[in-house]
Amino acid sequence: MSRDSIRRHIRQERNALSQAEQNQLALIASRHLLSEIQRISAKRVALYLAFDGELATNKLIKALWKLDIEVYLPRLHPFAKGHLLFIRYTADTVMINNRFNIAEPKLDVGNIATVEQLDMIVTPLVAFDNNGNRMGMGGGYYDRTLAQVIDNKPLAVGYAHDCQQVNVLPIEYWDVPLPVIITPTRRLAI
Repeated sequence: MSRDSIRRHIRQERNALSQAEQNQLALIASRHLLSEIQRISAKRVALYLAFDGELATNKLIKALWKLDIEVYLPRLHPFAKGHLLFIRYTADTVMINNRFNIAEPKLDVGNIATVEQLDMIVTPLVAFDNNGNRMGMGGGYYDRTLAQVIDNKPLAVGYAHDCQQVNVLPIEYWDVPLPVIITPTRRLAI
């Protein structure tokens, strides 16, 4: 299957999950991800807000706030095309929709964390395989971000439904595999 065919198929699979299934699976997966966050004593975690059937993170974010763990959300870089910034996210953060209609924090340079300042980057993805390869939406934003990770600092973690796993993903030279992928039923460590 081509990359585009895989994307279409997996997006249909995850969007076919009912709202009740989505809620239950997100709750289970968030417990696993919280354990991973606590395992590495993370204090600054980059997450995302669910879009297009991705595993929801809203309850996990609230749990992290209660534990005094800083949460950062991605935002499209306004000057470096194809790159992300990570902005601290609180209950008071002003959100705006970007050109993809995805909610992101309003730019506030005082709340930016560099990749090096984060302890964990939780990446959304469309598909993954047993080798830790991930496929995103095709823009390369997270590949460019993950290329900045040195010696697993910050720890890059994929977060996905089990139905997003495929046998083998076609990979490109720019693809950056993930050392850990969390699903509702497992922790895949490469």
